[in-house]
Formats: sequence, structure tokens, C-alpha cells
Amino acid sequence: SRQRSPAPAASPAAAANETRRERVLSGVQPTGTLHLGNYLGAIRQWVQFQDDYDSLFCVVDLHAITAPHDPKKLGQETLDAAALYIAAGIDPAKSPIFVQSHVTAHAELCWLLNCMTPLNWLERMIQYKEKKAKQGENVGVGLFDYPVLMAADILLYQAGLVPVGEDQRQHLELTRDIARRFHDLYCKRKKRVFREPKALIVKEGARVMSLQDGRSKMSKSAELDGSRINLNDPPDVIARKIKKCKSDQFAGLEWDNPERPEATNLLNIYQAVTGLERDAILADVGDLSWGAFKPRLADAVVAHLEPIQQKYAEVAADKLYLQDTLRAGADSADEVATRTLDAAKAAMGFAPRA
Repeated sequence: SRQRSPAPAASPAAAANETRRERVLSGVQPTGTLHLGNYLGAIRQWVQFQDDYDSLFCVVDLHAITAPHDPKKLGQETLDAAALYIAAGIDPAKSPIFVQSHVTAHAELCWLLNCMTPLNWLERMIQYKEKKAKQGENVGVGLFDYPVLMAADILLYQAGLVPVGEDQRQHLELTRDIARRFHDLYCKRKKRVFREPKALIVKEGARVMSLQDGRSKMSKSAELDGSRINLNDPPDVIARKIKKCKSDQFAGLEWDNPERPEATNLLNIYQAVTGLERDAILADVGDLSWGAFKPRLADAVVAHLEPIQQKYAEVAADKLYLQDTLRAGADSADEVATRTLDAAKAAMGFAPRA
């Protein structure tokens, strides 16, 4: 097929100077396949961000290796994630899309911040304790340290706002603490290097839970593929997963009954993909049995994902376009990141490169 030239990546610096909009950095890990929860809970909101904010979108592959990963799959999964960003509606002509490891300032700033971040700050991180319990005693240093890498990601781009879920709020507070400590140590009577970010409060995206357990989030790392709807699942697979998903013995459908987490989850998914209000949904399907509702839900999910899957297939097939888009995005991101990194090194007293 005819190769497309990538649209030139938007320059964050130019966008900020032109409109003075708040800058926002967003990203997800590429390990595993992106699923419906990633899309409805985060990526769909990013599409709006690119019109409201000076946005950058990153595939965070350095974070992906903090847990055991398959080196044979990481590269392709990274490209797949970037293609899905574009397929979901993110326009690289408006906002750079780049791969974290392609901008080396992320790893370098992480090391600088490591050397002035107190160990006991990281020991308090709840997510580390939870993930360590899952991984066992062979857990790597990277998992312990990844909140500092996250801080580097944010601080590099002078991001004023960061979209975070409840599970990441502690890490955002750590980022703010690290920035303050850096300024206290190295910027007395000097211009500050970093901007302290704030949480971006957005309309809550759909909280999509596992198809096998309505109390657990849909996850890329869950062993059962039937627990999630992957964004590239074909229609027959989506229908089969929804048909087999966990339900309950109650009659009819309802929201927010603590004894019926699966009913709430499936109704939330239905609402997210149809755009209907709760009252309209309950009037339409509230009296249905599970056997009657599940095909309706499957059809709605398939219809919603169809244009995304078509666009994804088109972008993924055009490898040159995707690679050029990521190269342009990395160049654009690197422009801002290197400026921040150089300022941080100068504040810490490093000799400048001649």
C-alpha cells in the first residue's frame, strides 16, 4: 500500500509558547495487549486532552521491564501500543507520540533523582508492597525504584497537570516531594528547575473490572485471557468472552448493589460504549435476564471497537509511517526533555559538555 508521510509532530515548546496551555503527559505500559479498561478508563479521555492541553503521549517501555517481560515481544508490543493510540483518535500532528526509551533523558534524570531521594520515601509506596507480594523475593530493584522514574517522566516536561487514578496519587505526591527536595538542595537563590505538578481532575472514565471478578480491575497481567476484552479481539472472541463472563443468580439488572459487582461492571461497560444515561439503560435492559443482556452487550462493544480496530490495522500495516511518527515524536519530546535535564545537571554542579 502507499506509504504515508507522518504528520510533523507538534512541538510542545511551540504549543506552550503559542497558547500557554497547561502541559499534560500521559502513557501506558506496552507489555501485554491493551484492553477495554485501558481504553475506556484512560486513552479515550486522552483524545480530548489533545484539544484542551499541550499534550504528550508516551509508551512507557522502561516501566514495562520493572516486572518480568518477554524480550522477544517487547518491541512489537511497544509498536502495537503506539498504533492503538493513533487508532483511538490521538493525532500525532497535534501531540507528540513517542517511546520512553527513545528519549534517554528519562533514564538519566531518574539516576540524578535517585541520588537525592531518601530511601524511606520509597519504602512507603503501597503499590511496591502489593506488587512485591505478587512477584516474590526475586523482585528487581526497578520495581522498588519505578516511582522515581515516574517522577523523572513528569518533571522532564514541566508538566503542570498529570492524569492519575487513585492508585497513582501517592506517586504524584512523591514527585512533588522530590521536586521540592531538589530545589531545597540545589536551587537556593537560583531559578527553580522543575515545575511541581498537580493532579488532573477529569470526568471519571469507566472503571472496567475483570469479566471473571467484578471486584478486581481488568488487567493485562491476569493469567486468564477471558478476564479481559483486548482492543484487538475479533467479534466472535468478544462475544464468547462476554457469554462466559461471571454473572449472578439475581433477577434483572441493577447498578451499585454491593452484592452484585458483576452487574455493575457490565452495565458500566454498556453505558461507556453506548453513551446512554443510566435511566435510559435500565428502562431498556433492566428487566432482561443475563442470557438476553449479554448478546446486547457484546454487540454494543463490537460496534464501538470496530472503527478503532479498522484504523489500528491500517496504521500497524504501515510500518514506515509508524516508525517515522515515533521518530518525529521522540525528536519533539527530546527538545524539551534535554533542556530540563541540562538545567538539572547544572544545578547539581556537573561540568557542562564542551
